[in-house]
Amino acid sequence: MKTTLQAYRFALDPNNVGRAGLRRHAGACRFAFDWGLARVKAALAQREAEESYGLAGDLLTAVPWTLPALRLAWNTVKNDIAPWWAECSKEAFSAGLAQLAAGLKNFSDSRTGRRKGRKVGFPRFKKRGKARDSFRYTTGSYGPDGDRHVKLPRIGRVKVHEPMGALTALLGDGRARLLGVAVSRTAGRWFVSFTVAVEREIPDGPSARQATGGVIGVDLGVKHLAVLSTGEKVPNPKHAAWAEKKLRKTSRAYARSQPGSSGRRKLAADLAKQHAHTANQRRDGLHKVTTELARTHHTVVIEDLHVAGMVRNHSLAKAVSEVGMGELRRQLEYKCGRWVRDPKTRTQVYVPGWHGAHLHVADRWYPSSKTCSGCGWRNPSLTLSDRTFSCPSCGLVIDRDENAAVNLARLVDREYIGDVKTARGADRKTNAPAPPARRRVAVKREPGTAKTGQTRGASPKGEAA
Repeated sequence: MKTTLQAYRFALDPNNVGRAGLRRHAGACRFAFDWGLARVKAALAQREAEESYGLAGDLLTAVPWTLPALRLAWNTVKNDIAPWWAECSKEAFSAGLAQLAAGLKNFSDSRTGRRKGRKVGFPRFKKRGKARDSFRYTTGSYGPDGDRHVKLPRIGRVKVHEPMGALTALLGDGRARLLGVAVSRTAGRWFVSFTVAVEREIPDGPSARQATGGVIGVDLGVKHLAVLSTGEKVPNPKHAAWAEKKLRKTSRAYARSQPGSSGRRKLAADLAKQHAHTANQRRDGLHKVTTELARTHHTVVIEDLHVAGMVRNHSLAKAVSEVGMGELRRQLEYKCGRWVRDPKTRTQVYVPGWHGAHLHVADRWYPSSKTCSGCGWRNPSLTLSDRTFSCPSCGLVIDRDENAAVNLARLVDREYIGDVKTARGADRKTNAPAPPARRRVAVKREPGTAKTGQTRGASPKGEAA
């Protein structure tokens, strides 16, 4: 048994009194966030003015940048600026300050290079009706109250849309510990999400079903959601494309409506519901695919796709965004297993997934689509428009995506044993434990694709199947 963090999300069916309490707490959270941001901006402006006068060191005004400093400043003035604060739980104000502290930390880490990815901007004020309504409880008497109600401090008992039998059973047996609860509103509907530490039975080895499935390569694409090395093709449902006609009609009506009118508010709510429905359909389809892969195979091999770079192609950006490649990989990581960096030892540690399978992420520059799965011959001039791979060396003619999936599956020739794993064709000559999959090179790198008559290796480019 291993302890893992898991979230249980349920829709709420509040009455008018409960709905008013939820809105009041969401407004309190937003009020605390905006007050704290105004306080930080004022302190920064004062500090900049003092520096222009030649002041330095302890003589400069302190900026409440961290959560403890923001809480201390809030408790000092809350009776003056918000005499109604006792009508809401203190956790609502604390949640707003926590959101601000997290935004400030992300901004500073992004500026100093401690945070990877694109640059994070400075936090902005939250406007009522524009910002997402949410707040969180971490202390107090909260949690499930029976099978169909949830108890929230200062709000009371709120009805849940569906039974919470799975969660209440875990909490009743002592197999789960409640860590916090978040309440949010999406497309006009309120949701409650419980964060719990659950003791799950993680298999030490592959089950009989997983051993029969063996290693499988998964090539993600646009025409098909995924092409497997077994030849199976998972169709792309294209939920957004099916809903595009209705979304376009609603969006046009919303743009033509009178600002501030009741008709505009109704159209905005209808538009939000349509977007939420499409997102739920996409998420449900990805969960079904990833769960099936993790349960039926002991090793799943995928590519390390540069999705942020792929969406820069204006011809593919819309189709790539609709697929949800990043979400599919995220789900596979916690269902199969993943490598994480231990902050104490600063080394890569393998964290097993829910179903005992293993996830192998191929190197980003591995030419899976350009390599023949029969003899290993490479076609450096293969383009995205070439949907069939034809090998002049062995005469193999195969679908481009299926060829890539077979090459991905052949990267791993046997299952993981603990934290040791082997890969066919790797540039490793000893039996020492291999480094993480994201850092191991299975074949020699091919940084770019050379056109006819040009020299290869000038500028690295990714490969989109």
